[in-house]
Amino acid sequence: MNHRFWVGAFVVAAVVGCRGEKATTNETYADKVKTYVPQIENALGVKFKTPPKMEVRTHDQVREFLLQRMQEPEVQKQVANQEAAYKLLGLAPDTLHFSDLLVRLLTEQIIGYYDPKTKVLYVVQGSPEDYAGITIMHELVHALQDQYTNLDSLQHITGDDDRAAAAQAVIEGQATYEQMYIMSGGGSNIAAQFPGGWDTMRQAIRDNMKSQPVFSSAPRALQESMIFPYINGADYVRRYKAHYGKRMPFDTLPSTTEELMHDAAFFGKTKDVPSEITLPAIANTFETNNMGEFGTRVFLYAHTRVEDLSIRASNGWDGDKYVLVKTPGGNAIVWVSVWDQRQDGIEFIDALDQVIRARFNRQARVTGERRHYESDTRTIDIDVREVDGRPVVLYVEVPAGQSTNLVDFSKVKVVPR
Repeated sequence: MNHRFWVGAFVVAAVVGCRGEKATTNETYADKVKTYVPQIENALGVKFKTPPKMEVRTHDQVREFLLQRMQEPEVQKQVANQEAAYKLLGLAPDTLHFSDLLVRLLTEQIIGYYDPKTKVLYVVQGSPEDYAGITIMHELVHALQDQYTNLDSLQHITGDDDRAAAAQAVIEGQATYEQMYIMSGGGSNIAAQFPGGWDTMRQAIRDNMKSQPVFSSAPRALQESMIFPYINGADYVRRYKAHYGKRMPFDTLPSTTEELMHDAAFFGKTKDVPSEITLPAIANTFETNNMGEFGTRVFLYAHTRVEDLSIRASNGWDGDKYVLVKTPGGNAIVWVSVWDQRQDGIEFIDALDQVIRARFNRQARVTGERRHYESDTRTIDIDVREVDGRPVVLYVEVPAGQSTNLVDFSKVKVVPR
């Protein structure tokens, strides 16, 4: 449940309190590139294979670029399916038009961006000097990354939003972390350069993004998904560098947001690879994807607004898969998740109960392990069974009046890896 149509849109200038209003000339843009290139090479420990290219674009040209991207079939499909999932799970109002919102969000935020297709760093003409400088630094990191790994391919992972979110977090996280490292003077402990340390920096990034009116009006789940690559990604890169120094973080990428967020899952003796879930064929399916640990956390938090509950109830995630299904009454979802231990499954189901109470103010009708909920608009069934001693949770949500019997739970296969 992680939206990935980002093109380097955000600036983390709030970390150092930049408030510049002086417009930058094209010559100043070029001077900043010359200044930052050796600093970035030193910070990352690798050199540009070819000099980075930079071009200046007007605000209207940037908007036109975004509109053209929205017309690409892959992007249209991705945005439409994300919109359907968000609305189905109550994460966005039915009146919201995702494509329009994304263009407004990105137009609001963009000062510069690196396009891995053209291999060019674009800067918006007339941007405030301080912000433009910080953005150029951030995007130059992306340009250098792209010379050592294929950013375009990483940004086009399909059918596995969790893996895509983890990869995107490494991309943006490295750019954010190295930007802060350079701006803090290149000390070995950048957190020590800021009052309050790393937590203060994390909050500064969050507050800076939320200062934008369009972003602040976006659904909470979308906000959290957009912030994730910068905050959690930078934290991951901080920990990666503690283990591996200046080694580029693309040789072995985290395959899930669980690996990205938890040291033991990625840096432990063995990686915590999720279980493989296979669903039987379900008629009229139009999307198959996953939520991941972070997407699950966002779903729980968006409805309960209790951070500790959302984190606790999503920990212990060991894999999930969902399908979106067209029914005569509208869209439905079949979502299967597997959990490390029995207690993890119990906490997740209890959190789902709180979500449904918050959404519909309905109590469950319990039959054995199955919980059934009915509202004026939706019908929801939650069931659980054990596979090799671990709980597997089935969540089915359909329009009111439609059957929840969309899948034979006994035919769902879960294979630990």
